[in-house]
Amino acid sequence: MTPRHALIQIAAIGFAALATACSRGPEPAPTSAAHPASSASSALPHSGAPKVEHPLPASVLAGDPCQTALTEAQVGRIITTAPPGKPRTAARLGPTCDWHNIDSGAAVRVGYVTEDHQGLSAVYQNSQPKVKVWRPLPPIQGLPAVAFSDFEGIGLNSTCQVSFGTSDDLSVDVTITLGESKIGKVDPCGVAAQAAEIVATNLRQRAGS
Repeated sequence: MTPRHALIQIAAIGFAALATACSRGPEPAPTSAAHPASSASSALPHSGAPKVEHPLPASVLAGDPCQTALTEAQVGRIITTAPPGKPRTAARLGPTCDWHNIDSGAAVRVGYVTEDHQGLSAVYQNSQPKVKVWRPLPPIQGLPAVAFSDFEGIGLNSTCQVSFGTSDDLSVDVTITLGESKIGKVDPCGVAAQAAEIVATNLRQRAGS
């Protein structure tokens, strides 16, 4: 295996590993039929997650993130090319889109977390105890956000996820995997925060705000 292909393989493994580590944990217990929404929302936020003071309407997360999260030009700015997005559905989370630059190994993933109805509270509860890098961020477009990664130290760190809450019970995950030429030179959490800023701006535009 050539060094170039080895680096791409490492980046791909890191991307998958972070996605696995950032699982939101066990599916929440069903709420009572009489008060499903109020029961879920009354317990949020929890586990130290910040409250979303100015939430966006749930409708901004409707549909396919391949069509609504990033434009083709924006994907090109993030990973230098604009490959077609590959939609999928993450179990117990919601719709997700992957854009992957095969030549460099760079990738960006955007997930609309619409199924667990725990918002950032699930990230604080399930991911914070496991990850090596945990970095609360300034609000992104007025929305609370946190960056985290399974890899500690910029020299080995190729993957980072930023999650931001659009409401107390809904959130968005933006995951970046660096291309081989950037590993050890660029902070992936910084790139992920920039990508999350673009996604949040697009969602605000969808909301008309």
